[in-house]
Amino acid sequence: MANTYTQIYIQIVFAVKGKQNLISKENREELHKFITGIVSNRNQKLFAVFAMPDHVHILMSMSPTISISDLVRDIKAGSSKFINEKGWTNAKFNWQEGYGAFSYSKSSVDSVVKYISNQEEHHKKKTFKEEYLDFMKKFEIEYDPKYVFEWIEN
Repeated sequence: MANTYTQIYIQIVFAVKGKQNLISKENREELHKFITGIVSNRNQKLFAVFAMPDHVHILMSMSPTISISDLVRDIKAGSSKFINEKGWTNAKFNWQEGYGAFSYSKSSVDSVVKYISNQEEHHKKKTFKEEYLDFMKKFEIEYDPKYVFEWIEN
């Protein structure tokens, strides 16, 4: 799109179906590279990606050439297929329906990258459910709790 200029930073968060811990540390880096490839092939710029055993955080800048929902669909479909072809889980791997998308200013990019990169340490203090609901509150997103992922309580 000629003469179209944007600066849009989005953090995407989505979970493993059933909130199961299916993404192992051993496979994390390979999954990161695969997701990076999907984002790059869609001509978007990735700043950070981190897969916890039960969820993923991605920070990218987006151009107006693709919608957030189309990009997330491509990431989830492609990475599910990749994980299944690699045989990393005993049963069929799927991501849960839905995702969170949170926007940031350019001045926040460095702190969000650090936040995403520090997920393991962060989750020693806070569960994914607590983290996700904090995002909903921070960004003042109204929601019905029955539609916010399937939570398996420990």
